[in-house]
Amino acid sequence: MSYTNITPAQVKAKLDEGIARLIDVREPQEHAIARIEGAELMPLSRHPDWVAILPKDGELIIMCHHGGRSAQIAEYLTDHLGHANVANMAGGIDAWSTTVDATVPQY
Repeated sequence: MSYTNITPAQVKAKLDEGIARLIDVREPQEHAIARIEGAELMPLSRHPDWVAILPKDGELIIMCHHGGRSAQIAEYLTDHLGHANVANMAGGIDAWSTTVDATVPQY
């Protein structure tokens, strides 16, 4: 595994500093329920359409509902596509809503 796991609080700090790009790999129906401001929706089910266009420079943070799907994409980006600076948001948006922003609905 060559990606890192980071907490929602660490993600918030990076977003506040503008030093990372947050990719949400949940599906559109999940995104309609709960979302993080500034996150880019790129559904896992359509990953063949978008994984190759992500830039290899800069930091990417991948997120999903609980962290499983985002870990799969993070691993794919680092191990198969050569991205060097990829993080998985541990606990996903569920952990975000309990530790960072309680206004984000849990589902």
